[in-house]
Amino acid sequence: MHGPAMSGWLLTALCGATGLYCLVRMRGSSGEARRAAGGEALMGFGMAAMTLPAAVVVLPEWAWTVCAAVFAAAALAALWPARRGLHHLHHAVGSLAMVYMALAMTPGGGAHAGHAPAGVPLLTGALLVYYAAYVLRSGVRLVPVPAAAGVSGPLSSGTRPELAPACRLVMGLAMLAMLLTL
Repeated sequence: MHGPAMSGWLLTALCGATGLYCLVRMRGSSGEARRAAGGEALMGFGMAAMTLPAAVVVLPEWAWTVCAAVFAAAALAALWPARRGLHHLHHAVGSLAMVYMALAMTPGGGAHAGHAPAGVPLLTGALLVYYAAYVLRSGVRLVPVPAAAGVSGPLSSGTRPELAPACRLVMGLAMLAMLLTL
C-alpha cells in the first residue's frame, strides 16, 4: 500500500484481526454461515497482505499475480450462490475489486517511471462510490435501536452482540482506504 507507513500497519493489523475473527467464526459455524465466514477470512487476510506498507515491506512481483488469481477464483465461487442473496454478490464485488487492485500493482499494471501504480479512474471511482455506500449502510446498521419500554432488546439480555457486522464494516473501510491510495 502506498501512503504513510503507520496507516498501512494499522490497516494490516485491523484486516489481519478481522481475518482471525472470521476464522474463529468459521470454526463455530456450519453450512452457509461457515462458507461466508471463510470467504470473509480470505478477504481479511488478503487485505492485510495488500496493506503492508510499500516503504517497509516489498512483496515479490509474483505475489500480485498470485493474489489476483486467488481472488479471481473467490469471485467465481461467490457468483453461483449470488443468485440466492445479495451478500454473495457483495463478496463477488469485493473479490473482483481485490483482483483489480492486485493487477494494478503488478509490474506493467499501471506503474510508470517512479510513480505508484494506478487503476482505471472510472472503475476506481465506481468502486469508491460502492464502498462508501456500503460503509454508510453498514455503519447505520450498527447503531442500536432504542427498545420500547419494558421490552428486552438483544443488548440488554446479557448476551454478547455478534461482531460479524463490525468486521464487515472494518473490511469496507479498509477497502475504501486501499482504493484511495491506488
